[in-house]
Amino acid sequence: MTNITAIFKKEFRSYFNSPIAYIFITFFLGISSWLFFRGFFIQNQAEMRSFFGLMPWIFLFFIPAVTMRLWAEEKKLGTVEILMTLPIRDAEVVIGKFLASLALLAVTVLLSLVLTFSVTYLGDPDGGTLIAGYIGLLLMGAAYLAIGLFASTLTENQIVAFIFGISTCFVLLIIGEDFVLFNAPNWLYPIFSYLGLGAHYSSILRGVLDSRDIIYYLSVIGFFLYLSTLAVESRKWR
Repeated sequence: MTNITAIFKKEFRSYFNSPIAYIFITFFLGISSWLFFRGFFIQNQAEMRSFFGLMPWIFLFFIPAVTMRLWAEEKKLGTVEILMTLPIRDAEVVIGKFLASLALLAVTVLLSLVLTFSVTYLGDPDGGTLIAGYIGLLLMGAAYLAIGLFASTLTENQIVAFIFGISTCFVLLIIGEDFVLFNAPNWLYPIFSYLGLGAHYSSILRGVLDSRDIIYYLSVIGFFLYLSTLAVESRKWR
């Protein structure tokens, strides 16, 4: 646990010691706020469903941009060789990096509560739906982070890691959507329906936290963190 904490602190500080965190937070809040309020006053309803509906697509581009450097930069600079010689397990490094990126995401989501306060001031939105929406937002964001982290372990080129991260997240996002399921073979329907990141997120947005949705996201996170660990370990074998 001590090693994970040390990696977490190092990575989290590195976000704020460089422009990365400030650019990510500023652009995320700016774009999401503009897109939200662009239609908020037209709808004339005090609710945030449109905000939560935008997040899978905004996260699709922003989160891989954060994770693309986590391992790719280490490989390019050669610091990964030093890191791997330290008395620390590969899984601890992976978890520490993941938690640091998750903390950055949590700070960003926390700052977006300004939108919630604005909507609450203007109307009376359903509190349960808002809480469920933010929980779903963090779970989906954490899944994106785990996928992006894995993409970063596969290459030292940050652009390649970025594109691979977006592509994988996009496939998992739409695979459970109606237009995909409609054209899928019958035997694949239940598999695609369960694997869809977007389908489970939409389920949470209804305001009900189903254990199946939570287990799904935790499984996706654990699976890609495991793949990341294997990818890091394979570097030693080579």
